[in-house]
Amino acid sequence: MDTDTVRSPAADDSAGRRREQRGWYFYDWACSVYSTTVVTVFLGPYLTTVAEAAADADGFVHPLGVPVRAGSFFAYAVSLSVVVAVLVMPLVGAAADRTGRKKPLLAAAAYTGAAATAGMFFLDGDRYVLGGLLLVVANAAQSVAMMLYNSYLPQIAPPEERDAVSSRGWAFGYAAGALVLVANLVLYTGHESFGISEGMAVRICLASAGLWWGAFALIPLRRLRDRRVPAREAALPGFRQLAATVRDMRRHPLTLAFLLAYLVYNDGIQTVISQASVYGSKELGLGQSTLIVAVLLVQVLAVAGALLLGRLARRYGAKRTILGSLVAWTLTLAAGYFLPAGAPVWFFVLAAGIGLVLGGSQALSRSLFSHLVPPGKEAEYFSAYEISDRGLSWLGPLLFGLTYQLTGSYRDAILSLVGFFVLGFVLLARVPVRRAIADAGNAVPQRI
Repeated sequence: MDTDTVRSPAADDSAGRRREQRGWYFYDWACSVYSTTVVTVFLGPYLTTVAEAAADADGFVHPLGVPVRAGSFFAYAVSLSVVVAVLVMPLVGAAADRTGRKKPLLAAAAYTGAAATAGMFFLDGDRYVLGGLLLVVANAAQSVAMMLYNSYLPQIAPPEERDAVSSRGWAFGYAAGALVLVANLVLYTGHESFGISEGMAVRICLASAGLWWGAFALIPLRRLRDRRVPAREAALPGFRQLAATVRDMRRHPLTLAFLLAYLVYNDGIQTVISQASVYGSKELGLGQSTLIVAVLLVQVLAVAGALLLGRLARRYGAKRTILGSLVAWTLTLAAGYFLPAGAPVWFFVLAAGIGLVLGGSQALSRSLFSHLVPPGKEAEYFSAYEISDRGLSWLGPLLFGLTYQLTGSYRDAILSLVGFFVLGFVLLARVPVRRAIADAGNAVPQRI
């Protein structure tokens, strides 16, 4: 495995840096298909249907003897995956920073997630517990892998390049998601002509995301480089390491303030991503084909949106651009409450609005946070960042599931998420990012 001495991105050879950046983009290309095909489109409605098949006369399943409404099982499984990730990510992040050996850890996490996703092929009948277990493993593994992947950003891109590099990474991911969704759509809608059942088509689509993830992860694993770091003390276990990271962040309160804002508004974003297909199928009565087309529309527009918001950030700064995207998220989500059932056109309009702000708000948040991380603590700090990323936050899905369990209405559940965007906007607006970057010990870009 290639290793190198620690040096700033600006000091790297330009051609070598570009090669690493291109390899880095391909991890988004590899794993984003999981987020799109599995979390966003197929697994939510399918696992809910499997849970409903196993439910009692009152509509409840009983994993480990706990009564859970079948319609809430998927949301609860997403929340549980975050608990697992919280235990693992700080430990792995600290180990990566202390040893400088990120690639072996990235490979282990990526292929654990890919294997669990491929195993979803065996999710049929009333095997909702198997589905929940595979979801927890895949989501937690994806969190760990994304934490390590994100922590490469300060090492492969100097400050003036990070918004553009981060935005291109997201664009790569959404392009891959769109490409695979086209194949999913062909297989799902034409399953009879292929001689397979609808359930089999869904299971093939789920498993294909794992195979794609594993195959394309080879590219970044070949191109990214490990960097030697001075030997440090051993990593602490789970929550103790997370507590140590948070204590260290207290020396950088403005970094912590940004992370809190991000945790709040990204919780809303990721819950919308993971629960939108459930809302469309169960509340609006839309078919699976309609949902696939809507998510495909999101993917296509997210590519353009990520690049567009990246350009806006160069003109107006990343913070202002993110704040504008949060206003758009709030209006879009509020409009979703009033969508009429059985009207796919309006669902497509909502999907278009989400797509235009989705990739950019996430990409710019990642690049902005990279400026606030003290040098040498990239993976450790990104472990805390990743806890609230990629639809793996626990509070949003939990609130969504509880709201549905108490009201029986997915409209009320989707409306409950508006507060995440409003509060996130207020918290982010209060963060003086230029001072936060300087306090972290990093150079302040001309426009941020």
